[in-house]
Amino acid sequence: MRVGVVTFPGSLDDRDAARAVEIAGGEAVRLWHGDHDLRGVDAVVLPGGFSYGDYLRCGAIARFAPVMTEVVEAAAGGLPVLGICNGFQVLCESHLLPGALVRNDRLRFVCRDQPLRIESNRTVWTSAYDEGAEVTIVLKNGEGGYVADPATLDRLEGEGLVVARYLGDNPNGSLRDIAGIANERGNVVGLMPHPEHAVEGLTGPGTDGLGFFASVLRSTLAA
Repeated sequence: MRVGVVTFPGSLDDRDAARAVEIAGGEAVRLWHGDHDLRGVDAVVLPGGFSYGDYLRCGAIARFAPVMTEVVEAAAGGLPVLGICNGFQVLCESHLLPGALVRNDRLRFVCRDQPLRIESNRTVWTSAYDEGAEVTIVLKNGEGGYVADPATLDRLEGEGLVVARYLGDNPNGSLRDIAGIANERGNVVGLMPHPEHAVEGLTGPGTDGLGFFASVLRSTLAA
């Protein structure tokens, strides 16, 4: 299975995401922000970092990158897309996911090993987890607070579209402790923590993040 990993100017975690794909057993395909095609990949990861320097709202410029035109169209057709941290912000700016990510309520960058609960395993990116599983994944963000209007939050909760929730102390002020959400079809997921930094026992807090990458490989091969 071929998983495209997009590099924007300012991406920091594209190589880590590509390595996570390979550890899970997939083939990582490097995609550039200026590409006008997705090279036939089976899924796409939008990695963390500071795309285009985040000089406007985070992800606001990346939303207009040529490659995102292709990603938006392909996602509408069912292509699995995972946005991690800055990638989550890009997904919201592209209207592939509702809501927005804003400045942490503590007004400073947060970097720590973060406990999460997997709220839904009914997406192509979380199917390898047990629903309700508690995992620990690296979190590092300065604008990671998820916000949306009450009606949108109620819809996300009611339709089971919250895929991960912070446990313990809320690190950034995200409403309802939301760490990740999915679209209605379950092929697009945005996640603020970094699963690509939790795929090897030698580094990071463990291998709890590997399930996100294993999930999409398993789901796509089974389709």
